[in-house]
Formats: sequence, C-alpha cells, structure tokens
Amino acid sequence: MFSIFKKEFNTFFANPLGYGIIGLFLLVNGLLLWVLRSDWNIFNSGFADMQGFFDLIPWVFIVLIPAMLMRTFSEEYTLGTVELLKTRPVSAFQVVFGKYLAIVTIVTMSLILTLVYILALDRLAAPQTIDFGSITGSYLGLWLLSIAMTAIALWIAVLLKNQLLAFIIGVLVLLLLYYGGEQLAQWYDNAPDFLRQITLYEHYKSMGRGVLDLRDIAYFISVVILFITLSINRFKRL
Repeated sequence: MFSIFKKEFNTFFANPLGYGIIGLFLLVNGLLLWVLRSDWNIFNSGFADMQGFFDLIPWVFIVLIPAMLMRTFSEEYTLGTVELLKTRPVSAFQVVFGKYLAIVTIVTMSLILTLVYILALDRLAAPQTIDFGSITGSYLGLWLLSIAMTAIALWIAVLLKNQLLAFIIGVLVLLLLYYGGEQLAQWYDNAPDFLRQITLYEHYKSMGRGVLDLRDIAYFISVVILFITLSINRFKRL
C-alpha cells in the first residue's frame, strides 16, 4: 500500500497543476479572509476569532478536493494501467486506501499551511483574547470534514473515467451532501428534520461550537468507511 501512496503523492507534485491547486487554495483564502470585503473577512467581526475562516474553508474544499482527485483513477483508465494494478500483489483495499491516504495527506498539508493565519491574528489581537481551545476544536472538525469529503470525491473518481466529469459531479455531490439537507429545511418548514441531521454541514457546525461530541466524530468516520467501501467494491468490478 505504501508504494501506491508514494506514487500518488509524488504524481500530484510532479505536475504543475498540483502546486497550482494548493497555490490557488492559499490565494483564495488569503484574499477572502484578509483583503477583500467579504462575509468571511476576519476583520468584519471586530473580534479576534477565526470564524470567517471556518465558515469559508468547507466551500473551498467542495471545489478543491474534487480537483485533487479527478486524475486519481481517470489516468489509470486512460493509460490502461487499471488491469496492471489488478495483476500486482496488492488488494483492492490497498490500491483504493493508498490513493485515499495520499490525497488526505495533501489536504492535511494544505490545512497546516493555514496555521499561519492564527499567528497573524495573534499578532494583531490584544493579549489573551484568542480562544485557542475553540480554534483547536474547529480545526479538528474541519479536518474530519475534509477526510469525509475526500472519501466521497474518491468514490466519484472511481465511478467516472472522464476527468472533467469526475470533477463536476464531485463538486455537485459534495455540495448536495454538505448543504443540501440544510437548504431544503430552510425552504420547507415541514421538511423532515433528518434531512438536516444527515448533512456534513450539521455535524461540522456542531463541532465548530467548540463542543467535541462523539456522535459527530462517529458520523464523519462512518462516512469515510462507507465511501471507501463503495470505492473498493467499484474497483473490484472494473
């Protein structure tokens, strides 16, 4: 599995597109959080908090993660190396999970780069006005959200052979699963409450309050297990 992980990780950074995706991620965040007048601008609240950042990043991930994953299996299809992978002494689980871990590692690295925002805020804020406990909990929630989104987008990438289609469908599915139930609940007063409860947004928002509920953690882990399992089953049928 490590060889699959290493190949996927190195392939991502061997292409200028990989650096471009991460660079664009940091650029968009920097502009919307610190420069442009937007709903997410950190200076809008008048307080030393990162709420604008934690509200913004999920929407960026909805586009970023499918962009990272769209080539994961489509290139294997195009180059005809899927059959080669299946003849190697590695299981379907090792292939799928190795690729998954590579992208999760890259997403995690992207998140780590955003820690500089906390340092900047600490320099700008009055002493002892930053709630580092709440920020830590929110970062954990954001990371769990990112690994769940990666598992979902990976499943889409396994299903579709076309890169562009994998990206577009990945964005739409993540958008639906992140905020679809919440939006329906806002539109229709009689919408079943479970539509809101099953969304990624609801559980992420819960962790963003600074309360670590095991039910939220279990939800994200369950989403990862479900979609990794679906991806493995799909790969076996190729």
